Amino acid sequence: MRPFDQQRILLGVTGGIASYKCAWLARLLTQAGAEVDVILTRAASEFIGAITFEALTGRPVHTALIEPGHALDHIKLARAADAVIVAPATADFLARAVHGHADDLLSACLLATTAPVLLAPAMNDRMWSHPAVTQNVAAARALGYHIIDPDTGPLAVGEGSGPGRMPEPETLMTHLGRVLGMREHSPLRDQHVVVTAGPTREPVDPVRFLSNRSSGRMGVEIAAAAWRRGAKVTLIAGPLEVALPIGVHVVPVETTIEMEAAVRAALPDADVLIMAAAPADFTVDHPAERKLKKRERPDTLTLVSTDDILLSTRDVRRLGSIMVGFALETGNAVAEGTRKLREKDLDLVVINDATEPGAGFGTATNRVTLVDREGRVEPLSLLPKRDVAEVILDRTEARLRGR
Repeated sequence: MRPFDQQRILLGVTGGIASYKCAWLARLLTQAGAEVDVILTRAASEFIGAITFEALTGRPVHTALIEPGHALDHIKLARAADAVIVAPATADFLARAVHGHADDLLSACLLATTAPVLLAPAMNDRMWSHPAVTQNVAAARALGYHIIDPDTGPLAVGEGSGPGRMPEPETLMTHLGRVLGMREHSPLRDQHVVVTAGPTREPVDPVRFLSNRSSGRMGVEIAAAAWRRGAKVTLIAGPLEVALPIGVHVVPVETTIEMEAAVRAALPDADVLIMAAAPADFTVDHPAERKLKKRERPDTLTLVSTDDILLSTRDVRRLGSIMVGFALETGNAVAEGTRKLREKDLDLVVINDATEPGAGFGTATNRVTLVDREGRVEPLSLLPKRDVAEVILDRTEARLRGR
C-alpha cells in the first residue's frame, strides 16, 4: 500500500509505557507492505519483548550495539532504512539524540542514517512541559528531525490526564506516510491543494433536506494523499460518512451555496482544485420556516437549479492553477465527462458510472476513466479509492511539472 509498499522502515522503541502500542504499529506497517526492522533499547525490553516484534514483522529484532557477528549493525540498518521512526521517544532519548550520543544501537543509527527521521515523544505531562525538554524538541527540529507532538489524554495510572500521551499507531503511520511522501520531492510539496468532498444538503424545512448518496470517501482519500505528499491541503466538506483525514484543514459546509462560497474564498490562493464533492444540482425554492406536519404536506415542491461550482468560480481561479473535476454519470459517461471538461475549462476530469457495481457512491472501490485537456483517455481497473486518489495525484503532479 502506497507509500509503504517495499519500503524499509526502522522502528526504534524506547523505554516508555507507550511501547506496547508499537507492536500494533509494527503490524500495521508490515500489513501495508513495508519491511520493518525493530530496535529495542535496553529499557524498552523491560516493557515489551523482542519475540513479540519478531512474530509481527517476521524479521529479527535488534537490541545490542556490539555483539559477535553484528558489529556493524548500526551502519547496515541505518543505510538500509527508507525512514526511521522512534516511538515512544522518551525525554532521555530526546536529550541523547540532540547531543549526538551513540552509546546504544538506536542512537548510533540516528547518527549513521541519511533517511528522514520521525520522533514521537511520550512522557508525563510535567516532563513534557519542562524547559529542558522544550529546548531539546526545538533542537531536534533544527537538526531536521520530524516531531509529532504528543496527544492530550489519560497518562499512567494515578497521573491523570494531560499532554504527553503518545498518539495512536494509526496516527503515527499517517505522519510516517507524509515523511515518506515528502522524501520523494513531490511537485505537490508546499503547494496549496483545495479538495471538495461529500454531498450537500438542501433544506426542505428545518429538519428535512434533499441530498444524495455520496459518503465523501473519494475526496477524503485525495485530501489525505495530497497531505502525505507534502501539500498544504484545504478540504471543503459536506456532511461526511467517513473519518476526517489527519493534518488537513477542514472547512465544513452544509449547502451548495455554502460550498460555492468556500471554494470561491480558497481559489485565489490555490495551486490545485480537485472538485470531488457531489453538490446538489437542485434546491427547494422556498424552504418552510418550520417543520411541515403530515397534514400540511404540500402537493409539490418547487425546485430551482443551484450554481455549477466549477463554472461559477472560473473568474477567481489562480493563473496557472490545475483544475480537476469529477463526472458521475449513468450513461454515455465518457462522452458526457469530456463535454464537462471542455465546458468547465478543466485540466483533468475523472469519470465514472454510478450504476456500475463497486463504483460510485457508498463503496470503498471505484472504476474511473481519466480524460485530460489534450484528449488522452485513460481507463483504470476497479481499484480501492485510496489507489484511485494516488493515480489522480500522479496525473496532477505531471501537469504541475509542465506548468
